[in-house]
Amino acid sequence: MTKNVLVTGGAGYIGSHTCKALSRAGFTPVVYDNLSLGRAEAVQWGPLVRGETGDAAAVAEAIRTHDIAAVIHFAALSAVGESGLEPRMYYRNNVGGLLGLLDGMADGGCNTIVFSSTAAVYGEAGDQLITEDAPTQPVNVYGRTKLMCETILADHAVAHGLKAIALRYFNASGADVDAEIGEFRKVETHLIPRAMMALQGYIADFQVFGSDFPTPDGTAIRDYIHVSDLAEAHVLALKRLLDGGAGGVFNLGTGQGYSVGEVLRSVEQITGREMATPKGARRDGDPVQLVADAGRARAELGFAPSRSSLESIVSTAWRWHQSAHPLRNAED
Repeated sequence: MTKNVLVTGGAGYIGSHTCKALSRAGFTPVVYDNLSLGRAEAVQWGPLVRGETGDAAAVAEAIRTHDIAAVIHFAALSAVGESGLEPRMYYRNNVGGLLGLLDGMADGGCNTIVFSSTAAVYGEAGDQLITEDAPTQPVNVYGRTKLMCETILADHAVAHGLKAIALRYFNASGADVDAEIGEFRKVETHLIPRAMMALQGYIADFQVFGSDFPTPDGTAIRDYIHVSDLAEAHVLALKRLLDGGAGGVFNLGTGQGYSVGEVLRSVEQITGREMATPKGARRDGDPVQLVADAGRARAELGFAPSRSSLESIVSTAWRWHQSAHPLRNAED
């Protein structure tokens, strides 16, 4: 019997890719999204319910109407720089939204949730691979809201028997291999799509944020993981909980770090276009390096990323951007 899964923020980047993975795994994703950041056209594998996660009554109604077996919670604000400028907005949306969602889940009779967390909970973790047991000392408001949400979930698990897994993922990137969906926001902040939009002439303010980090080329180092590998991990976490497995926290990454400079060289190589890369100041709250040790996810979830080479990430992103944003100069 097909199980229905409520996917909050399912019209967004990672959420829509996870909906496709859920559908392929035999689930029906029911997208719950206010469409403030997501796009209705990305909802292709199940129904769309427009609503706010902080509206407990609306969440409960959606759960009862669609006979929801579990929730995957993506809906959140996630721009690091903006979080420092607008902390109340971030706490209200990310933490308040989770509390409303949990109230709605309780009222609707659903006690299973997979939570979209982040490597930003670790802060400055040094130059070693980060395990789930590393200190959680976030250096930005976004990371602090996500860590607070993890604490709330853990407390609800103890007090109310909530079954919860928090997935701490590193830099989501790339696009659907079929080019059906990809990374597109009204205000784009991520490196790879911004680079491609700059090459296509859609943005004129591309720059590298920080060239004086203590790294070999002076740019920050991150662990880039393909969005479709992330999506598969959410399905694995969901199955674990529905099969009676334990909750907990899991890193999702590759264990391989690339600097911003290395990523941009890959973009140039794959697109065949030279990039202008003006150097800007570091953004407040940007750690020097974040690279995952995902051994726990491999051992306990069966997580085995297969699309997360840098070449695959950049190639799939470029293919989607060419389809979604045709080059202005068709002769190039």
